[in-house]
Amino acid sequence: MTQAWTSGPAQARSQHSTLTARIERATTRGGTATFVGSGDPEPVSWARLHDDARAVAANLQRRGISPGDRLALLAPTSRSLVTTIQATWLAGATVVVLPLPMRLGSVEDFVAQTRARVRSADVGMTLVDRDLAAFLDPDPADPPLVLLDEVTPGPGRAGAADLEEPAIDPASLAILQFTSGSTADPKGVMLPHAQIGANIDAIAEAARLDVEGDVIVSWLPLYHDMGLIGLLMTPMTTGTDLVLGAPQDFMAAPGRWMQWMSDFGGTVTCGPNFAYALAARALRRQSGWDLSRWRVALNGAEPVDPQAVDDFCAAGAPHGLDPKSMFCVFGMAEATLAVTFPEPGSGMTTDTVDRRALEHEGSAAPVAEADERGRRLARLGRPLPGLEIRIVEPASGIVRSEREVGELEVRGNSVTPGYYRHADATAEAFRGDWLRTGDLAYMADGELVVCGRMKDVIIIGGRNVYPEDIERAVGTIPGVRQGNVIAFGVEGRKGREALVVVAETKVEDPQAIRQAVAKRVRHAVGLTLEEVVLVNPGSLPKTSSGKLQRSLCRSRYLAAELGEG
Repeated sequence: MTQAWTSGPAQARSQHSTLTARIERATTRGGTATFVGSGDPEPVSWARLHDDARAVAANLQRRGISPGDRLALLAPTSRSLVTTIQATWLAGATVVVLPLPMRLGSVEDFVAQTRARVRSADVGMTLVDRDLAAFLDPDPADPPLVLLDEVTPGPGRAGAADLEEPAIDPASLAILQFTSGSTADPKGVMLPHAQIGANIDAIAEAARLDVEGDVIVSWLPLYHDMGLIGLLMTPMTTGTDLVLGAPQDFMAAPGRWMQWMSDFGGTVTCGPNFAYALAARALRRQSGWDLSRWRVALNGAEPVDPQAVDDFCAAGAPHGLDPKSMFCVFGMAEATLAVTFPEPGSGMTTDTVDRRALEHEGSAAPVAEADERGRRLARLGRPLPGLEIRIVEPASGIVRSEREVGELEVRGNSVTPGYYRHADATAEAFRGDWLRTGDLAYMADGELVVCGRMKDVIIIGGRNVYPEDIERAVGTIPGVRQGNVIAFGVEGRKGREALVVVAETKVEDPQAIRQAVAKRVRHAVGLTLEEVVLVNPGSLPKTSSGKLQRSLCRSRYLAAELGEG
């Protein structure tokens, strides 16, 4: 008998199953989108933004965009970008939001990655911000390149009344979301209107979204599903107030996130684990912020470090932050976005297990939190309405019992139908109607606990060593940039698996850092390092959403292409 964990029967869904219908309905609720950055805040009602989007959609139609087309957007977070995203759906097209060149190895790499995604998606037109157009070098095989400001409302252009509203099928594609790190052979996750609507409904229900009282604050990039769907489309399709900044503004000054939460009375926000670590530093240096209205501090998109969450809560306490607002979750693009949520107001809960049993036996045996043998992991809640999860033996698909480690699988009404024109990848990603996530996990009292990625586990002497444990330990060393450490296995002496650590640092005495790293790794996981590689800040490979790319880093190491600092 199959054992699966579910939230129970999904509650009745809204009849507004297309995004356009949901957006139209939301405009009657009076909510506002406020754009923030280096200048004065710019509040715009959702109703006004919708009128502007109708005009942009009409101008897109005049340029030949019709239902079924795919439209690529390359622009920084702005009112214009948000308006054009909505306009794409109003024209019946599919939106492909392209990553910005925020972490460039070279302009050539950025252009190659952008071109690969555009061609893989069969894009009919690429709309680009005027300031970014210089980065691109179109060739004859590329789709037409149009400046974003050439489709905005203006003299001699179409207006909102000129839009010819197309009939939109809920099963038609609304978003083509490329998986993190896609380069030479990018995979576009197909997200139809119906799946997105189901996931937004489930998010609103599970997070107890208060359309009238909540204020959502975001700086997350709109080319990533957490920023686009979770923190832009959820308020856009419900009429909830939104305060929207840009990722580059946050990265330049992480305190701005906390400032926006204070200034606008933010109640709901989201960020990856590294963002909370950066924000904690800002909180310790600042006084006078009011975070007392904050009720959901969603932590996702990368592994949750319980210590980083504890540090953030301690730093936020003088500002009125309620530690029970912490909200550690699991999600993935192939499930539209959210998969599991905890109970709102419960704060972070953790599970401490015997590290040896976890690594050698695949068993999550509980131990006391203070036990030196323990590995402390965040519990990530239960599946959202409309979704089921199960843990299986990866090769056979045999279902694991509670506290047995295996591969996490998901099924339900917000799971993608597959990858765009990647039949082989789609077939590989599914076991029947269950989506294979590639994540190692177990269930504890009905809650999900994720241990790591299957492809990243380092097998040494029969042990399954999780790179996150090593990376976090090394990240605490003075002189090493926290969150910028990668650990992986290579073939060492006598053909045995060996351990390599690559860390970003900028110090006077690199040899002392190498010795400290080796010592810290021995203490943390009891292993001797093959090599410690120190590189300059900003040089570790990361995805467009900021996740560490361990396999790419390993490939560059083996090819002697890391470039030590």
